[in-house]
Amino acid sequence: MVTPDGIERDITLTSAAARYDELWVRDAVGEPPLRREEVLELLALGEVIARKAVYGRQLAVRSARRAGASWTQIGGAMGVSKQAAWEAHGKWIDDQAEQNRRSDYQGLDGDQVAAARRLAGDADG
Repeated sequence: MVTPDGIERDITLTSAAARYDELWVRDAVGEPPLRREEVLELLALGEVIARKAVYGRQLAVRSARRAGASWTQIGGAMGVSKQAAWEAHGKWIDDQAEQNRRSDYQGLDGDQVAAARRLAGDADG
């Protein structure tokens, strides 16, 4: 059975989106109808795309901070308040640390977490 965890490491965001789009169009048209395995793949691909998009967004946030962008500017670019952008990034850092604790190879290790927190600063920075 296809699962997000089973395919996430082996597929790029571009490849996942292309396959998702292919299945989505077939599902919308209904001809030929998707088999159960394909519908489950569609669901798994949707989750993979969401995960990769969130990860990519947070990498862009880190790049924006490195380039000197304020949280007000980052929040504006994301369509949210500076506080919401800062909090979302802090939660992402926490999630990456937890992922590393669970898997010992994914996510951010202790040094990377500390560096990410220093770069993030506070919401007013």
